[in-house]
Amino acid sequence: MKYIFLVIGFVLLINGADFFVDGSSSIAKRLRVPSLIIGMTIVAMGTSLPECSVSISAALAHNTGVAVGNAVGSNIFNLMVVCGICALFCPLTVSKKTLRGEFPFSVLVALLLMALGWVGMTLGHLDGGILLLFFAFFLGWMITSAIRNRSQAEQEEEYKIRPVWQCLALIVGGAAAIAIGGDCVVKSASAIARTFGMSQNLIGLTIVAFGTSLPELVTSIVAARKKEVDMALGNVIGSNIFNILFVLGIASAISPMAFHMENIIDIVALVVMSVIVLFFAWTKEKIERMEGAVMLMIYAAYAAYIFMR
Repeated sequence: MKYIFLVIGFVLLINGADFFVDGSSSIAKRLRVPSLIIGMTIVAMGTSLPECSVSISAALAHNTGVAVGNAVGSNIFNLMVVCGICALFCPLTVSKKTLRGEFPFSVLVALLLMALGWVGMTLGHLDGGILLLFFAFFLGWMITSAIRNRSQAEQEEEYKIRPVWQCLALIVGGAAAIAIGGDCVVKSASAIARTFGMSQNLIGLTIVAFGTSLPELVTSIVAARKKEVDMALGNVIGSNIFNILFVLGIASAISPMAFHMENIIDIVALVVMSVIVLFFAWTKEKIERMEGAVMLMIYAAYAAYIFMR
């Protein structure tokens, strides 16, 4: 029965995030918010709503291993698997702005998380406040950057404008589905972990991380197939920053989370993999198919490691 609840939870999370983004995007369009701002905020954050719901639910249930493992595991999966698969479809061209701005910032954010977790081996209320403060800075940075390109953004019509009642129904229904789905995933995943003697951190790094990363995977693959290659990588980087600064910031502000040496090792792995991908992207300002295959092999090796440890 717990496996059924796990699947139901993932279905609610993915569809709920889709409904929430659709409704929010239409509302933003009605308020004449440029498409670029919508893409950099609502859509990027919307694909991370499952991680947010799961980690907050886990924090409330004091399953801190699931909360931290889910955020870090999702980031590693997004970076190596989502980008790796997208590169197989079409080489990912990376803009200089992303290489010099958001990408290095995502590495800095991972290092910040490691430093905060290392001190006292816990992520407390103050740490959560620091992460949220950095998130506010990042959000302001994205909006300022989008406004500079407002004229270009207003030329794009990416979202269908729906009636107000339909937008509100999608937002409320999506939020409810996300909340219920997150609760189902946390409870069923924890039960599965206990059945097989798996740690909460391992279940968060694997099953839960994969399930909550499905929106990023689908969004980025669609973008890559449409040749929107910068959007594919941008969605991943934006979601990874959101997962650490907002998701873990909110979760630790709700309930302090204990850190273990395994968490530190996983964050170090995330930093190393980020540097590798940044190197791939920096050499020719693109991630080619062969490099995408290497990224997938690195993730396979990492997955084997976490199952054996």
